[in-house]
Amino acid sequence: MTIDIFLVLLNGKENDKNTIMRRRILTLMGCVLAIVSISAFTTFEKQEDPRPTNLKVLPKNISSEELEGTMKAFNAALGVKCGHCHAPGEKGLDFASDANPNKQVAREMMKMTTKINKKYFKNHEKDGVLLQIGCGTCHNGQAEPQMHTISR
Repeated sequence: MTIDIFLVLLNGKENDKNTIMRRRILTLMGCVLAIVSISAFTTFEKQEDPRPTNLKVLPKNISSEELEGTMKAFNAALGVKCGHCHAPGEKGLDFASDANPNKQVAREMMKMTTKINKKYFKNHEKDGVLLQIGCGTCHNGQAEPQMHTISR
């Protein structure tokens, strides 16, 4: 049936309106065919994410997914956005820069929690889950942890 329509469009010789319509339809069909042909033979290579630089506490071979998950966990635990630790750059945030002093504080906190977990919580399991401290343990969604005074 499609071939019949194509032949009628190609060979039909009725009046000028039909001829103009046929040409428009043939042009449209040609464009669609060209687009489909080009896209069928075009390969789109996935661009790899640039490797993070200036990692001093996190593993240098951390995957993009793990790094993003870690950063989102910090966001949630401290109730902050990325700019809390990362300095502004020319195009958005400069993730490699150490210009923001909060970044060094975060590094020290990461070292501290790792040290505490290794020393005090390496064998604390409950229902098969290893219990350890993290940013949220003290920060509870706040940039500054709430301090409590204990009277003696």
